[in-house]
Amino acid sequence: MKSRESRKLDHIKYAIRLDDGPYATGFSDVHLFHNCLPETDRSKVSLEVELPGVGVLPHPIVINAITGGAASVKSINRSLAETAAQAHCVMAVGSQFGAVRKGQHADTFQVVREVYPDGIFFANLSAFATVDDVRRAAEMIGARAIQIHLNAAQELAMEEGDRDFSSCLKNIETICAHAELPVIVKETGCGMAREQAKQLRDCGVAILDIGGAGGTNFPAIEHCRYAAGNAELGTWGIPTALSLLEVVPVMGWQHGIIASGGIRTALDVVKAQVLGASAAAMAGNILRVVLKHGSEEAAGRILRCLENIKDFYVLLGCQNAAQLRRARYWLTGAMAEAVRSLEHVPDNTIK
Repeated sequence: MKSRESRKLDHIKYAIRLDDGPYATGFSDVHLFHNCLPETDRSKVSLEVELPGVGVLPHPIVINAITGGAASVKSINRSLAETAAQAHCVMAVGSQFGAVRKGQHADTFQVVREVYPDGIFFANLSAFATVDDVRRAAEMIGARAIQIHLNAAQELAMEEGDRDFSSCLKNIETICAHAELPVIVKETGCGMAREQAKQLRDCGVAILDIGGAGGTNFPAIEHCRYAAGNAELGTWGIPTALSLLEVVPVMGWQHGIIASGGIRTALDVVKAQVLGASAAAMAGNILRVVLKHGSEEAAGRILRCLENIKDFYVLLGCQNAAQLRRARYWLTGAMAEAVRSLEHVPDNTIK
């Protein structure tokens, strides 16, 4: 088996080689009604959003957890933090488990605070973390929230992965009871269903990052590392848009929900917000640009995406995120069929 450090390097290597999917996110089946009389001044459009316990963010795009924990990726985290600073993004770091448990490579995380002193950062640990782990991870980067990642499918695909997940919910409840920061629970590419969203909400989780299927595929990445593993795990998961429709009734419309999993365009972000996400997170696509073109180009692409989001706000007749609640949409294809089969139709869906 490979070391934790070599595993992190493998994740980067295959994340930039593999395409998104194979599941689609579902956003191509979500269609927004055009407002031909928008009565909106684009110069007055505000992209500000709010996350419980975190506060007001300047816009809805988050740079999600990607990497860390290996000496050679310090420069990547530096570039990601530079991107976040230039584009005024919240940023989540990769798993800090090795840094808090073994004292390894803390500097690969701390560099983000050095680069972006005023930034909002999310610490990141697994559901097996202790309360002390959480405290140390947060202190390491001056975090505003702690992100607990769920990655059962990825672990099952790994030769060296965990196999016992029986204590995860109880452990998350303990973390929520003792953490001094808001707790975010993030799936890593398989999505969340309403039943688990309720369990997490009820044990004190403030924010859910749904991490739906359709973006970076970690079971597929692990299959590249361990070919003898279960290849079909790469086809498992809930598409991101459908996961949103599952979770929003539990948490509340634009109340503590981050959409992630194949969010790639301005229209993806707006559709996610209309469905009920407070913010939208990107990871793999930003990593690719940073590695190929550098932080300035990556930040430029995010800033252009934000300008495009303003265009869609105008075309929906909205000047801020809260007004997106009055935007109407309809569903086609697999999304429409899924909603019909689940008998789960939100109020502003066209049946």
